[in-house]
Amino acid sequence: MSQQAYVSRLGRGALGFAALAAAVLAGTCIGETPIPVLVVLQTLANKILGAAYVLDPIDMGIIWNYRLPRAIVAACCGSGLAISGMVLQSLLRNALADPYLLGISAGASTGAVAVTVAGLGAGAVSMSLGAFGGAVAAFLLVAILARAAGGGVTLHGTGQIVLAGIAGSQLFNALTSFIITKSANAEQARGIMFWLLGNLSGARWPDVWLAVPVALLGLAACVWFARALDAFAFGAEAAASLGVPVRSVQVVLIGLTALVTAVMVSIVGSIGFVGLVIPHAARFIVGVRHGRLGPATALIGAAFLIAADVLSRTIIPGQVLPIGVITALVGAPAFALILVRGRRAR
Repeated sequence: MSQQAYVSRLGRGALGFAALAAAVLAGTCIGETPIPVLVVLQTLANKILGAAYVLDPIDMGIIWNYRLPRAIVAACCGSGLAISGMVLQSLLRNALADPYLLGISAGASTGAVAVTVAGLGAGAVSMSLGAFGGAVAAFLLVAILARAAGGGVTLHGTGQIVLAGIAGSQLFNALTSFIITKSANAEQARGIMFWLLGNLSGARWPDVWLAVPVALLGLAACVWFARALDAFAFGAEAAASLGVPVRSVQVVLIGLTALVTAVMVSIVGSIGFVGLVIPHAARFIVGVRHGRLGPATALIGAAFLIAADVLSRTIIPGQVLPIGVITALVGAPAFALILVRGRRAR
């Protein structure tokens, strides 16, 4: 790599980091009670650098214990889900592939609910591990259904994989409802149903320490396998002819996709359409080369979910909407647009 290219890449990285920091700062400042940027920065200086700015303890508590971890978790979840969608779309060569439509999010929700409500594992299994098991089970079921229908798991267009994903989603959503009805009391059921639609209200610093490494792992995998994902654009056979170990790459990337989705679902619930819409927006901006597409998808996904969280807290005064409602209001029209454009392209 030439020095000029290295400097250019470094500059893009610094610009992306600055944009992400600005998005997190905006998510921390904006709410039912707006907090000035200066107060947020002074709070960060007090907590991180040991400064001694005199601030209202209530404002400091809201910023440090509530809004800042919430904004960071939103950024991580948006980034992780968007990257997962990008990887699935590339591996399956399917513009409609994402963790939500393929049933991975529904499977993760079932696993998480089975652990927390039904007591699966008798306390020895964490919520994230239960969600991961459910996500893997859901994808395996969808892959088996698609292969049985004659489509395999590397399809063009919409194909059987999306239909199998819809069937898998409905099955695991039904299992989740059954577990809640059978094992949860009224208060638990109300809280879980709100969580299943996407809820960042409970995000705190322990969630940050879980979400950040997983989101970074997903981004690192995309960058590491960027050339392999580029090769998959021409199909699995073409990728194999270019020296890509197709089977091992598929196993690793789909496993990481399931892991990232499971962890994010265990923290914030099932949020739809992020993995579907954001990769297409990133392709429109930076093109299809995964060396640039991966970081761009992660950045746009992070900013999008922060913005959706801000809207969920402010669009109705005095009430907090599930964040999945906001993403669906944006994602459903985008889903229809992708369908229409795909039909015209054929």
